[in-house]
Amino acid sequence: MNAIHPAQTAAMVQPLIEAKGLHTFYGESHVLHGVDLRLAPGETLSLMGRNGMGKTTTLKTLLGFIKPREGTVSVMGGLTARLRPWQIVRQGIGYVPEGRGIFPGISVREHLIMAARPGASGKSDWNMERVLETFPRLAQRINHDGALLSGGEQQMLSIGRALTTNPRMMILDEATEGLAPLIRDEIWKIIAEIKKSGIASIIVDKNIDNLLEVADRHILLVKGEVVFEGSTEMIRRNTGILDAHLGMG
Repeated sequence: MNAIHPAQTAAMVQPLIEAKGLHTFYGESHVLHGVDLRLAPGETLSLMGRNGMGKTTTLKTLLGFIKPREGTVSVMGGLTARLRPWQIVRQGIGYVPEGRGIFPGISVREHLIMAARPGASGKSDWNMERVLETFPRLAQRINHDGALLSGGEQQMLSIGRALTTNPRMMILDEATEGLAPLIRDEIWKIIAEIKKSGIASIIVDKNIDNLLEVADRHILLVKGEVVFEGSTEMIRRNTGILDAHLGMG
């Protein structure tokens, strides 16, 4: 009997989320041009690209906020074309949107209580206590209005809120945008902890060094097209990829 290569084994695993041939438009503006994407259980995937290249549009298409004119999105093997965003997210996706999505007039505690639910498997490994242990700053501000927290604290709250849904996968759009360096470092440590816990992730961020460190695989978008897909090792062997498309070596 022939042995199965690890790459073949990975290919045989049902992806948590998979997109095939996405063509997405804003009005008459054609933004995504045949984008394919696949996230395996436990995998961390980065979406790279300059501003305006289709990263956020890809995430919004995966989540059903925008419907593609062509192509399909599947979650856990099921097509999502007829589902609303909340129905897609309920299948085990924790979403941390660009801009954080914190509600004014609602305390940190209330944000976490409001979002908390067992995961699709019925487990509740991420409860409020675990989130507050992971984010001590939130514990100190548990009764504060979420909208009055600092930018870094709001991002922690947004991530913590997503974790209380006990997701199979996390989608983080601009994970550390606009944060001070020390807070950015703290967020990346937490993202690494999320990875260690077995939760898969799709991450958009401008901090390429951090993405190369934490992600298993990378997709590089240029004008809505995938121009590269591969591992950190592949990128490190060919830094010209980043230089050509991100303006860095």
